[in-house]
Amino acid sequence: MDTLIEFLSNHFYLAGAFVVLLVLFIRNETSRGGQGVSPQELVNLVNHKDAVILDVRENKEFAEGHIVKSVNIPHGSLDKRLSELNKYKEKPLVVACKMGQHSGAVGTVLRKAGFAEVSRLSGGITEWRNQNLPLVKK
Repeated sequence: MDTLIEFLSNHFYLAGAFVVLLVLFIRNETSRGGQGVSPQELVNLVNHKDAVILDVRENKEFAEGHIVKSVNIPHGSLDKRLSELNKYKEKPLVVACKMGQHSGAVGTVLRKAGFAEVSRLSGGITEWRNQNLPLVKK
C-alpha cells in the first residue's frame, strides 16, 4: 500500500489523467445504449408516447414472464432480425433484458440502425419484478 501511495504522489499528473479517463470511459459506456428509464418511466412512455418494449432475453426466459405487448428478439439474433423492428423506427423504443447487462449494447446497435429514441430499462426485468409490476406468462 505504501508503494501505491508513493507512486501516486510521484506521478500525480499520470494518476489524475487515469482517473479522468476512467470517469469518461464509464460515462460513455453508460450513455451509449440510450438513457436509462425506471419501470415507472417506462409505464409513462408506453401510456403517453406509445413506446415499444424490446425484450432481448432468450425465448425461454421471455416465456416465463414478460411485459405486456413487448417484442421478443434475443440479443444474439438481433443482427439477423433487425428488419422486424423497422416499423417502430418513429416510436420510442425501450430495450429490456434480465438485469440491464445487454441493453446497452443492443441500444448502440439500434442507434446505428437509425432508431432515434432508444432507451433502456434500468435494472431490467429483475427491477420490474422487484417493484411488483405485472408480467405476462406464455
